Amino acid sequence: MDAVNPDAVNQDAGGADAGGADRLSHVDSEGRARMIDVSGKPETHRVAIARGRVQTTAEVIGLVRADGLPKADVLATARIAGIAGAKRTSDLIPLCHPLPLTGVTVIFELGETTIDIEAIAKTTGRTGVEMEALTAVAVAGLTLHDMIKAVDPGSTITDIRLDFKSGGKRGRWERGRTEPVRTADEEARPAAQDEAQARPASLTARVIVASTRGAAGEREDTTGPVIVAWLAERGYQTGPAMVVADADVAGALADAVGEHPSVVVTTGGTGVSPTDVTPEATRAVLDRELPGVAEALRARGLASTPAAALSRGLAGTSGRTVVVNLPGSRGGVADGLEVLDGILAHLVDQVSGSARHDESVETREHDRG
Repeated sequence: MDAVNPDAVNQDAGGADAGGADRLSHVDSEGRARMIDVSGKPETHRVAIARGRVQTTAEVIGLVRADGLPKADVLATARIAGIAGAKRTSDLIPLCHPLPLTGVTVIFELGETTIDIEAIAKTTGRTGVEMEALTAVAVAGLTLHDMIKAVDPGSTITDIRLDFKSGGKRGRWERGRTEPVRTADEEARPAAQDEAQARPASLTARVIVASTRGAAGEREDTTGPVIVAWLAERGYQTGPAMVVADADVAGALADAVGEHPSVVVTTGGTGVSPTDVTPEATRAVLDRELPGVAEALRARGLASTPAAALSRGLAGTSGRTVVVNLPGSRGGVADGLEVLDGILAHLVDQVSGSARHDESVETREHDRG
């Protein structure tokens, strides 16, 4: 066996990021498959978004909506499978690096005869998460087929593709668009700071805490400040959280929406006790509900506690304002903000009319056009 020249290996290890855009990154100079050496690359925040579609029948879609299939909880099962698939990508794709994923979100949207799938994968590391996002879509699609095949064995999984990626030397890439390469300094900035600087200064938000004991001064509010700080990191101008009694949440919501902010986030009052009326107050101000967002919030909570199944929280829009209910616990808020981190910014852009219908922007990019 010939001796290996370490310098030659290092020179050949960078793949496309090292300037080799005109050659395959996983093939060496002699045409042999290899795993890229990424040890010399800097760690950056990386995001990838993949999409796909399951084509089925109107009957199946009706059964999915009604949880009427022989295998119940179709979307929840497929979502968990997609996340698990992303985590096992390096076991399935031979030349992929094992990655410390910091987040995976899988979202479904039902059409008349289709189920659209979107996966958002994130990491902070030396290589991208494109394969993790694509694997999440593929595994979620395969699971959907398995769940619906008793009714429609002819369903197909189509259009699996990468639509967006960011991070690394090349910066952003979007399907059908050419983005400028970001500098190393830009890539070194925390993702939240980067997004906040990129978004317009006119973004505003209101935070409402529904807590009768908190409004009476009997209990410290530990959730409102967390939400306010999270929004501020993402470029939203917001004052202190407003703490109101459960009985007063309807008036507080109506007043907040009347100010036409970009976002209104509530916390608390989403449960099943007689005093929990936040969902009813929210429904009264909404023009359109976004059941997929509320479903994603509950699904994320269920990963932490079975009690999340009791949440009746809603999400939707009132004019050009996005309204979201989060649970009242600190853990519930943390879980909810993790979900919103993947979708809120793009949702606000879509509602305000400032984004192209097919636009994708780092850390969220939820679009079903």
